[in-house]
Amino acid sequence: MKEVETVVSQKKLDYAEVLERYRSYEQQHVFRFWNMLSSHQQQSFLQQLNSIDLDLIKDLSERFVLASSSIPEEDGMLSPAEVIAVPRNEQQRKSAAEAAALGEEALRAGRIGGILVAGGQGTRLGFDGPKGKLPITPVKKKSLFQLHAEKILALNRRFKIALPWYIMTSETNDAETRAFFDENQYFGLAKSDIFFFQQSMIPAVDDKGKLILSEPDRVFTNPNGHGGTLNALRDSGALANMENRGIQDVFYFQVDNVLSRISDPIFIGYHTQVNSDMSCKAVAKKNPHEKVGVFGKLDGKLTVVEYSDLSEAQMQATNDDGSLMYGAGSIATHVIKREFIEDLTGGTLSLPYHVAHKKIAYIAASGEKIEPEEPNGYKFETFIFDALQFAANPVVMEVERNEEFSPVKNPNGDASSETAIRDLCNLYGRWFETAGIPVPRDPRTHTVLGDVEISPLFALDESEFVEKSDTGLKFRDGLYLG
Repeated sequence: MKEVETVVSQKKLDYAEVLERYRSYEQQHVFRFWNMLSSHQQQSFLQQLNSIDLDLIKDLSERFVLASSSIPEEDGMLSPAEVIAVPRNEQQRKSAAEAAALGEEALRAGRIGGILVAGGQGTRLGFDGPKGKLPITPVKKKSLFQLHAEKILALNRRFKIALPWYIMTSETNDAETRAFFDENQYFGLAKSDIFFFQQSMIPAVDDKGKLILSEPDRVFTNPNGHGGTLNALRDSGALANMENRGIQDVFYFQVDNVLSRISDPIFIGYHTQVNSDMSCKAVAKKNPHEKVGVFGKLDGKLTVVEYSDLSEAQMQATNDDGSLMYGAGSIATHVIKREFIEDLTGGTLSLPYHVAHKKIAYIAASGEKIEPEEPNGYKFETFIFDALQFAANPVVMEVERNEEFSPVKNPNGDASSETAIRDLCNLYGRWFETAGIPVPRDPRTHTVLGDVEISPLFALDESEFVEKSDTGLKFRDGLYLG
């Protein structure tokens, strides 16, 4: 009996301690429904509350929400970024070949790892589950996860390596993502070469800086932005795992880009040539008003400038050849030095937070769930490209959009599953044509007519396809090569 009383007393003490801490930050309203909760709900709620960094939330609220005036943007002199162009002449092709040789050397030596950002759900696309489970290939309808996994398996076979793959999930999809890989036997990859880690969550606040209850026993939280990848790598032990494996650089990419050229040797080579801390891929903007972040230099430091922060004059400015001066659009693809991540997460450097005013469903004092019609909360996040301001010798390399960038962001229209499948078919169609095999095309749009799919396990790139194709191969709708 005494033992039971001790346990109960300890539970009450935990509650009292947490309540007092929240009172000291004037956030005790989160306990509004405490007496309505079951003992299990209470303990779960206390665990969440104990995990929240109230000092950070207080600081962010005071700076971004409660300040009498908005925080001014940093003034600075913006200038164009230096960009390694897509090879179009003999000298550029020679430079790319030299970079590729360096990149291939790094891959063969086992110095490269891969980081996949895969914390999102497919809800916006009308898909129930992690976005990485979305069926996407033209013929076999393989998932995004499988498509990327097959690219890595093909790399492993080509370079005789076991490239470690670090996959960032979220609180929402971690269990389902792990189960999906397990059910599919890790798509032929060794389980020991895949390291799952979770992105951290951060609470949002209302216009008074108060935490928001999404349920009577839950404070609303959101992912802390793709910049949170770096701290999550440290906290999960992934960085230590990299060091133990001898990984020096990691290729960072997002799950929804079907054309991602994982661990591209040319890109790795340019990064290696100048001993860069962080390198980036870019595509030429479609037009001056395309809503993408662009690379530029702010007071001499490489950065990504949001579309909304460019003036009309800057958006329209052109170089002597007529190309846009600020036309290098970011595609969220990087190579990052492991030691640089260690520096960024070791306490001496930190990424700045950004704030977004959003609609957040909440539990009112009455207990009613409210779906607001106007933005009512402030979400905080960090962006990985903000690390560029601290990076030595950063590199920006331009790639062809139709070769390397086709994200799935929307349920229909631009950047949807439909356009991603079309872009995959067009990519494979160009491979057929390079091999001298005729491909039917729409005379108006010039897109490939019919669905075709080439598994990375058959050919990882165009040159391998040309090498493997034979004179008897013909293009046809529904063709699958695996």
